Amino acid sequence: MSQKVTLIATAAMGLEAIVGKEVKALGYENLQVENGRVSFEADVSAIPRANLWLRTADRVKLQVGRFKATSFDQLFEQTKALPWEDFIAEEGEFPVIGKSVKSKLYSVPDCQSIVKKAIVERLKVKHGVTSWLKETGALHRVEVAIHKDEALLTLDTSGSGLHKRGYRVGQGEAPLKETLAAALVQITNWHPDHPFVDPFCGSGTIAIEAALIGQNIAPGFNREFASEDWHFIPQQAWEDAFQEAEEAANYDQPLNIVGSDIDPELIDIAKKNAMEAGLGDLISWKQMQISDFNPKQDNGYVVSNPPYGERMGDREEVEQMYRDLGTIMRDHPSWSVYVLTSHEGFEKLYGKPATKRRKLFNGFIKTDYYQYFGKHVR
Repeated sequence: MSQKVTLIATAAMGLEAIVGKEVKALGYENLQVENGRVSFEADVSAIPRANLWLRTADRVKLQVGRFKATSFDQLFEQTKALPWEDFIAEEGEFPVIGKSVKSKLYSVPDCQSIVKKAIVERLKVKHGVTSWLKETGALHRVEVAIHKDEALLTLDTSGSGLHKRGYRVGQGEAPLKETLAAALVQITNWHPDHPFVDPFCGSGTIAIEAALIGQNIAPGFNREFASEDWHFIPQQAWEDAFQEAEEAANYDQPLNIVGSDIDPELIDIAKKNAMEAGLGDLISWKQMQISDFNPKQDNGYVVSNPPYGERMGDREEVEQMYRDLGTIMRDHPSWSVYVLTSHEGFEKLYGKPATKRRKLFNGFIKTDYYQYFGKHVR
């Protein structure tokens, strides 16, 4: 069935426009970019494609309904009026989670149980079930999100968050989410023909995401999604999406990507993660301190999420790293440098104001993405 659905790609704060660009690149036009999400209308075949391809979105949710609700009666009746049977099969399992912000219906457990009860009543009538619903089938996680008295009811098509690419076998102390790492690469105008270095690579996430982008490998290629077992999405749609991803990958694209870090254990983890991602020897890993970094080519890109020096004991060491990076890069004006940090004195330590700054959140930490554009050498 080629029914139209409304999908919502959720996004971390500051990444909405990037997610919107990705949705457009998949060929979906009518989209609405709001705080924390990008909504768009599409055929059900967009569910497999969006899950497979969106590098910077957190999840893909299917919108079942949106309405005003200031009383439990309203919430019950309007939930019950929605076509749940189109999406949840008779034996489908459907736990309900919820949240409520600035709304009259503020008790989340009550909202969850009312939504659950309304869906049960609807499905029993539509599926012709007189006793209880078994819920032994495919998982459909329902979310009721109430904001300023408007209820949004969705089904989570992704399962685990989209940042879980399936390649992380190990991580450092403060790992960068894969979705944010991909965004850091996409904000640059790096092209896979140019050198790419992350000199504070930790467990390798930025370099790995750059390699996936460089070879146009779908980020979801190595994992499973909750909606793969949903009855209303034809199996063919999944097969076609995976086939499209396989054909779009450019495994012959040569890459010059280097990840380095002072910690040998992290370099070891990064190597294992890259192997798990199927990138084997595509990325060079080096144990090295920043003061030994010495670019040999022109027109390269440094993209990094170095330590922030938030712990008192680390601060001086981290500030020296920033100074060292600035000193080294002064001798390489053709290189572009992109650094994510919460340290407000970064530009002063680096020795130069950024060409551009962008506010982003790394988890709950407020950071700036400092961007220095290189003078391209022909």
